[in-house]
Amino acid sequence: MTDIDVPALVAALRSRVDGEIRFGDGDRALYATDSSNYREVPVGVVVPHHVEALAEAVRVCSHFGVPITQRGGGTALAGQTTNYAVIIDSSKYCNGFLSIDLEKRLATVEPGITLDEVQKRCKPHGLRFGPDPSTHDHNSIGGMIGNNSAGPHSVIAGVTSHNVESLDILTYDGLRLTVGRTTEAELERFIAEGGRKGEIYARLKALRDRYADEIRRVYPKIPRRVSGFNLDSLLPDGDGAFNLAQALVGTEGTCVTVLRATLNLIPDPPAKVVLVAGFESVCHAADIVCDVRGFGPDAIEGVDERLTDFMRKKHLHVDDLKLLPEGPSWLFVEFGGESRDDALAKARRLEEHLRGQPHVEGLKIVADDHEQERLWKVRESGLGATAWVPGEKHDTWPGWEDSAVAPENLGSYMRDLLALFDRYGYEPALYGHFGDGLIHCRVGFGLHTRQEVDRFRAFLNDAAHLVVRHGGTLSGEHGDGQARAQLLPIMFGDDLVRAFAAFKAIWDPDNRMNPHKVVHPFAVDQHLRLGPRFHPPHLDHVFAYKEDGGSFTHALLRCVGVGKCRRHEGGTMCPSFRATREEKHSTRGRARLLQEMLQGDPLEAGWGDETIHDALHLCLGCKGCKADCPVNVDMATYKAEFLHHHYQGRMRPRAAYSMGLIHRWARWLAPVWWAPNLATRTPVFGRLSRAAAGIAPQRPVPAFAPRTFRRSWAPEPDRGRPPVVLWTDSFNNHFTPEPLFAAAEVLEAAGYAVTIPRANLCCGRPYYDFGWLDAAKRTLKRTMAGLRQELDAGAYVVGIEPSCLSVFRDELPNLFPDDAEAKRLTQRTMLLAEFLEKVARFDPPTLSGKALVHGHCHHKAVFGMGCDAAQIRKSGLDARVLDDGCCGMAGAFGYEADKYEVSLAVFDQGLGATLRDAPPDALLIADGFSCRQQVEQLTGRHAWTLAEVWRDGLRRRSSHTPANRERAPHAAE
Repeated sequence: MTDIDVPALVAALRSRVDGEIRFGDGDRALYATDSSNYREVPVGVVVPHHVEALAEAVRVCSHFGVPITQRGGGTALAGQTTNYAVIIDSSKYCNGFLSIDLEKRLATVEPGITLDEVQKRCKPHGLRFGPDPSTHDHNSIGGMIGNNSAGPHSVIAGVTSHNVESLDILTYDGLRLTVGRTTEAELERFIAEGGRKGEIYARLKALRDRYADEIRRVYPKIPRRVSGFNLDSLLPDGDGAFNLAQALVGTEGTCVTVLRATLNLIPDPPAKVVLVAGFESVCHAADIVCDVRGFGPDAIEGVDERLTDFMRKKHLHVDDLKLLPEGPSWLFVEFGGESRDDALAKARRLEEHLRGQPHVEGLKIVADDHEQERLWKVRESGLGATAWVPGEKHDTWPGWEDSAVAPENLGSYMRDLLALFDRYGYEPALYGHFGDGLIHCRVGFGLHTRQEVDRFRAFLNDAAHLVVRHGGTLSGEHGDGQARAQLLPIMFGDDLVRAFAAFKAIWDPDNRMNPHKVVHPFAVDQHLRLGPRFHPPHLDHVFAYKEDGGSFTHALLRCVGVGKCRRHEGGTMCPSFRATREEKHSTRGRARLLQEMLQGDPLEAGWGDETIHDALHLCLGCKGCKADCPVNVDMATYKAEFLHHHYQGRMRPRAAYSMGLIHRWARWLAPVWWAPNLATRTPVFGRLSRAAAGIAPQRPVPAFAPRTFRRSWAPEPDRGRPPVVLWTDSFNNHFTPEPLFAAAEVLEAAGYAVTIPRANLCCGRPYYDFGWLDAAKRTLKRTMAGLRQELDAGAYVVGIEPSCLSVFRDELPNLFPDDAEAKRLTQRTMLLAEFLEKVARFDPPTLSGKALVHGHCHHKAVFGMGCDAAQIRKSGLDARVLDDGCCGMAGAFGYEADKYEVSLAVFDQGLGATLRDAPPDALLIADGFSCRQQVEQLTGRHAWTLAEVWRDGLRRRSSHTPANRERAPHAAE
């Protein structure tokens, strides 16, 4: 369809729909693809403010005859949510939890609500929604209804269609209905009423009666048949009723728009225990599934050795793998109970049954809640671990990622499937919902060349015939979309495929609801987002991207759309999305726009594109995605690279010159420290100086210390002790020198001769935030030269400011990948806790009381918090390492005038909420300078560095409090 009057459509939407109407090239590019292999640039995007506005958007589109595609979390793997249509995104606003009926165990929700939000609202009542796919923290209920999703607990809960009581729906031509279980008497009454509603029910009855025998004959009797439409739900049950809501679940937005859903809830066992069984091979694990089902578990999940190999290659939850027992492949079997003893008893019965059986190599019962959570991370890592695997010959893609058979056929099907993979030269990892006979995998299809695409198409054809021979289904969870719809005749035959078309036509006679998905589909190799037509331009780049073969293009293509960056809590990624709930401010959204820069249509401006710049503008550079993203998208680096090119020959924002050059300004102003303090703290000069610097007027500016650490500190004689260089970062040196004094004292107590760099060196951290990569490289060259003598003497470089030290572990090797000096500095740079734990083997002072530990984002992403946690455990502090995301300051970000409100929102949703509920006497430990500033400015609460806590503990232990040793000004100051 090319004859859409887009200006008139946009005008009508803006006048009639309460929402955000987005038809710009950037918005269209942002929604051009999902988590699948496919890409279609949409007509435009509508983000309705409420459900009634969603319905009105459908009516406007219907008036213009424009196709529509509904979208929630955008995690579809079969191409269901990419289309040449108006995309209606319900996730930002249409996400209400409307009611819960405890007696009937029902919850009514809006389509954009995430599954985790539903579970959170139901959990206090001991209830939950049964289906729980691994994307539970960011997928939407509407998407689950569209795909007929399931998850590990489908052994007891079934798929989404089994758990939907009723749906409030809207047809494309404007009819609103509530559909659900319908008796034969009600059916006849609806038909007799006539009108559009009567017509729909009459045609449904005729369709059912015509195809009933074929449905009964062909539909496989397996737990996980998601392919095709649920025409079997039109057949009368034992009481003579059929369920129209269940028939519409899994139609992938091709029939109706869901406005509200009433869900059936199931009890949530208060106690859970996991038995992990290790097997000689994944096929042997599959063979025993039916036996295990007989013990009444709540979940049976399988994982093979290639998955865990991929996790190790990607450093993904590697510590969690240590919980697995012997065996290269495993079954995770969960038992629920009213008590821990009840669940344990069930697990032990199965353990006793499996012990000594052939092919069983290890058994382990995990009762601890935290360890169970770690185990499930191994299983939930499946998609991320198998996407973008370092060292693999071909990029992996969905396409045959969720076939399913009856559990009793799983072992034989798996062996034949592995043989088919081998014939085609594919070597995927296998994992999945083995309890329901479902296998997940991402396959190295490549999909770059014509040869790879032809082989992909041939494989799918052979795989479809194979699974049908085993009595199975093309899809057991993710739906057909475009990925498998062309193969449906192999599974159902031509007659039932015609029945699917007839069912869609009853609801959508003009084929405007998500056209070419499931019914009348595009071919499996049409509209590939890469494929042989994809010829991206060569992009010069500054960073090396060695893990991506030295290709910035390849680095940009890492994002496969998993969407974990869209979760609302837990982890660090992505703070700006959490604050705005905007797709373009998620890691995925930014990555997609950068990918669209490679496509060149509709984004044509390359490095100069303002849409991409706008999306990157609110990236905090926190590096949370580098650690939290399953495919390790490093948006902070991509942002720095983009800004470097974007600003060639252009002026940067004022903040780039004021805060991006902070090291220079601080050195120049240190001798006259009182002058900047006066200028920023008097009312008139303060407003003027902030405005000139691009700083938010509400922000207090850190005061310069009267004397810097470098001017005030004098080393002790080394007395033959090993040397260590204390990194004197600009922030603490010039503004809060006390943590550096503390770090020096702790390092001396640990037995080291502390020195500082002879010159006032800089890591260049602020340069990256503003894309000054040439200056960053020059700075790092000076730094490597300035530390050469100390490194030659075997010294480590130890610091307390994570944002600075992370440069040496992250940006430095990416800018100088083959430089021996850079490699040495990277290897010998440590944060204080890491050095004390791994090198000094330091026993911290014994302390008591409660503490909260907030890790700087770079600390968590680049170094990890393990060493800090280990040191704190040894001290005896009752401490909790927080998982509350970014503080929102993120270096210069929180000071910039146009980012101030987002900075506050990020803080308020995470760390701020935690501190509001924290005991006032709890010690707050935060090594990050910007984190401490944010906390103090917004709460008045003082945060301490770990160095200061250890220093004060050592002083109390020795009952001796030495005065700060001072020295003459350093010649290089």
